[in-house]
Amino acid sequence: MRRYVLLASFLALIALILTACGGGSSSSSSDPATPGQAQVFVTGEDAPLPSVVSFYITINSITLNNSSSQVTLLSTPTTVDFGRLMGLRSLLGFNSVAPGTYTSATFSFSNPVIYYVNMAAQPVPTVTPMNGTLTNSTVTVPFPTGKPLTVGSNGMAGLHMDFDLHQSLAVNGSGQITGAVNPNVNIMAVSASQEFGQITEFTGTVVSVNASSNSFTMQGPWGFQEVIDVNSQTQYNGSNSISNVQNAIVSVEGTVQADGSILASDVEVITTDKAFISGRVLAVNGSQVTMFVGEELPNMAPAIPIDTVYTVDLSTVTRYDICFFNNWFTTQLFNGSTIVVGQRIFVGGTNSNNTFTPDMVSLRRQGVWGQLLENSVQITGGNVGSFQMQNDALMSYATGGPFTVNTGSGTIFENINGLTGLQSAGAANLVARGLVFDDGTGKPVVWAHFVAVLP
Repeated sequence: MRRYVLLASFLALIALILTACGGGSSSSSSDPATPGQAQVFVTGEDAPLPSVVSFYITINSITLNNSSSQVTLLSTPTTVDFGRLMGLRSLLGFNSVAPGTYTSATFSFSNPVIYYVNMAAQPVPTVTPMNGTLTNSTVTVPFPTGKPLTVGSNGMAGLHMDFDLHQSLAVNGSGQITGAVNPNVNIMAVSASQEFGQITEFTGTVVSVNASSNSFTMQGPWGFQEVIDVNSQTQYNGSNSISNVQNAIVSVEGTVQADGSILASDVEVITTDKAFISGRVLAVNGSQVTMFVGEELPNMAPAIPIDTVYTVDLSTVTRYDICFFNNWFTTQLFNGSTIVVGQRIFVGGTNSNNTFTPDMVSLRRQGVWGQLLENSVQITGGNVGSFQMQNDALMSYATGGPFTVNTGSGTIFENINGLTGLQSAGAANLVARGLVFDDGTGKPVVWAHFVAVLP
């Protein structure tokens, strides 16, 4: 009984203070500012498809357009895994452009590769790669009516792109992915201070520290480096500070600055052991956890190839964390007995002679896609309440049917008037972003900071 009281009280707090999910791994370009030029950054995320655990596509270029001109925002081909950005947001580019008002953006794509999961495979789920075929390699997307991207001389603005996997990947009459890819991209103009302009959970290894200037440089899984600035408002987990992050694997959330660096609001030291794997949990058998490895540092192939299914033995792990949370409640909510299918986790440890030895596990934020179960919305007061969703993969597989999403007064709703609007939304398609916990019976439950009704 005590466990359920702790779960209800602390998760109510989580629902209030969860920040929007973000992060991922990608390449980025950063050009020095030119006097008089405007600065534009690009963030990206996706609206996920349940069975897709990884979706690579190369963005060859991004241009901004208006009636009289076209400017290049991204010119270096950048391969992004939008499947890994399920519910996450990453910095994709930063460049100088001519000041002006831009009404559309053009994207050039190539080389799509899809990884999808078969949850019915025995004894553990399998993941299969498929080379995709683009039906359109170049798409031009208008900004919403009356909301163009406008940036003045020496100013800064942002382009937020949402690669909608659910609308982009064709399926047959049985719901199976065919491999045809028709890129469906939604865009909006954002500022660095807006939620959709924020960078969250950018993860990598700290390669250098300049404590005197309150900054450090991080390197992600594919060599992408980013300068991180900190100040007196930056929060660290535990007793950590800028003085002890050298060579650590850290996760950062924060705001893009005019020079392309990120001002960190939070810095989480994940591990100092210089190795980690991360991905979504596909199966749990006691201390044996099978996961899809979507990220790893360093490259641990052939022992643990990226984009493969791997079973890790957590029997000797005693440290369990929740991203950006650090208090005595943590191990009550997330530990070796509360890992469930559908969760996204980081496993830190050591890598020696092609042997990965885990010593910590961290629960990460994520997004889940599904269909709203009609008449399932329960309202306690305002946006405090719950509803149920159904999808065709991890979450509903783990629950055996619909799964519950809990919301709080701090939950942000997009394209719908909160829980009241959901009551009359029918079987709408939704994305919920937040943390996934064990509901106390071994099934996953979502505590959401963000809920969006998909077009």
